Amino acid sequence: MPTFTRRARSLLVASMAAVTLCTLPGCGVLFLGGAATGAAVAVDRRTAGQQLEDKTIELKSANLMRQLVGDKGRINSTCYEGQLLLTGDVPTDAIKQQAEQTAGTIQNVKKVVNQLRVGDITPLSVRSNDTWITSKVIASLIDTKGVPTRTITVTTERGVVYLLGKVTPDEGSRAATVASDVSGVNKVVKLFDIVSPESLQQRQSPAPVQDITAAPSSTAAPDAKTSGGAQAMPIK
Repeated sequence: MPTFTRRARSLLVASMAAVTLCTLPGCGVLFLGGAATGAAVAVDRRTAGQQLEDKTIELKSANLMRQLVGDKGRINSTCYEGQLLLTGDVPTDAIKQQAEQTAGTIQNVKKVVNQLRVGDITPLSVRSNDTWITSKVIASLIDTKGVPTRTITVTTERGVVYLLGKVTPDEGSRAATVASDVSGVNKVVKLFDIVSPESLQQRQSPAPVQDITAAPSSTAAPDAKTSGGAQAMPIK
């Protein structure tokens, strides 16, 4: 397939995903590849339970944020593995801090990344452009080898692209570089949960067969996760 045709197809699919999902609270986009949600669960590095938990957090946060700001502001909520990103506009710094505190009380929220802007509500034209930028970023990620697109969440606010997902260091760097090259992007902020390639291989390997005659062992402590902090990537 010619490069232009493939690129156009990727952009069309990404645009459909962005427009459809931006009607939901948060306007964060998780690319589903044009497949049903059940198919997306199979390729997302989160468990099905974690994906449901994240969506529940987003819905609860959206409801609480609407109660907090009403028509005086707008707050988008995007969650990945319990890390809740708040973007949008609020009228005062006090409300910004209150939004963060309120979001932190939601069950299963592990961390709140408060990127709210104090000021007037962003014009619709700018928000529409953000949706278009998100579509272009997703399309670029789709066309890039070595980027696990279907486990990366993309959201854009005033030209700032936020990337969330469970990726290896190389995957995260590659995704951020690709996003930074998209026209209209002012900055890329990485909020990745960084994992090792070995841990991904272990997840993909078949589970060992347990001998039911063996004596039960004590429960081992779960492996600690390494969460990537917010890292802003300068645009060339």
